[in-house]
Amino acid sequence: MNALRAQEISESAVMADVTYDGTPVYIQHVDEQSNTARIYALDAPDEELDVALDSLVENR
Repeated sequence: MNALRAQEISESAVMADVTYDGTPVYIQHVDEQSNTARIYALDAPDEELDVALDSLVENR
């Protein structure tokens, strides 16, 4: 996923269908300089991860 789209998703009021390693996630923050995003799995909101943007998949 590119940084611009990840940023759009993180700022949107509408929940997008995004997965990380097959797990549905919520994007909290995007760091364009490091090309990473802070995410958490929808079923585990207390477990935040910083992951590479290219490991996120938007399912349309």
